[in-house]
Amino acid sequence: MRALIQRVKRASVTIDGVLHSSTGAGMLVLLGVEVGDTEADLEWLAGKVARLRIFDDEQGVMNRDVVDVSGDIMVVSQFTLCASTKKGNRPSYIAAAREEEAVPMYESFKRRMGELTGCDVACGVFGADMAVELINDGPVTIWIDSRNRY
Repeated sequence: MRALIQRVKRASVTIDGVLHSSTGAGMLVLLGVEVGDTEADLEWLAGKVARLRIFDDEQGVMNRDVVDVSGDIMVVSQFTLCASTKKGNRPSYIAAAREEEAVPMYESFKRRMGELTGCDVACGVFGADMAVELINDGPVTIWIDSRNRY
């Protein structure tokens, strides 16, 4: 399971020209579910993201997590995070979990983020053609892969 976390001033998802969800300052989590991801991957990744200290303290040091700053959270599914570019120039998405595996993991990840942070978690729609807008704050962008945790 892969997450690309961006500290944002604001973020939104629009589908078919209609605003679906939006947030203020906090984090946007783009989530990719891979074939074979487990509940252990999900639990580890959600815990890591929820506790990620990417927000400034009084001294301007990134020492605070999203809860400490009363930040917003948005989670958007993005299978392209599972792309392999080892061969040629056309990415391969064979490692991305199929919908029947990915949707339950995506839904569980969103739910777990809410449980761990006490935040309402805004989201996109799995499989939809979404326009995701954000203003990256910093910029701060962090990549986490549950298979690289050991």
